[in-house]
Parts: sequence; C-alpha cells; structure tokens
Amino acid sequence: MKPPRDLSGAELLKRLGKLGYRLCWQTGSHLICETERNGKHRISIPNHDPIKVGTLSMILGDVAKHHEMTKKELLSIIAS
Repeated sequence: MKPPRDLSGAELLKRLGKLGYRLCWQTGSHLICETERNGKHRISIPNHDPIKVGTLSMILGDVAKHHEMTKKELLSIIAS
C-alpha cells in the first residue's frame, strides 16, 4: 500500500490520533505531537498541504518502528 499523495499535516495528525498521538504544541509550521502508547514517542509533522512524499514516508516509518509494525500495517490503520 502506498502512502497517500495528498495528505496535509493536520489530516495526518488526525489520522495518527488512532494511535494516541495528540498535538502538544506548534512551532512555526511544524506540529509537535506525542503519544504515550508503547512508551513515549514524539514526532514533528510539517503543517503543509500536501506533505512531500519522502517526508511522509519518513514520518510513517518512524511511527511504525515505534509501534513495532510495518508501514503497510500502519497505513491500513490510518487509511480512513
């Protein structure tokens, strides 16, 4: 499954909410989010529309690694 090509930063944060991610603060155009699931994890999401594909892939890879799943499994969770 390929990452969506038209995902904004705000929409990605909304979808990652399914894994417990919440907005902590915003610095410039970056949303700083964290979750307590599976240990504390903090990520920075650019609030761009759309997020560049390479940037999105790196964020999804980091989230998948933290939750001990593949990118494909992660995409199936957040794909709605």
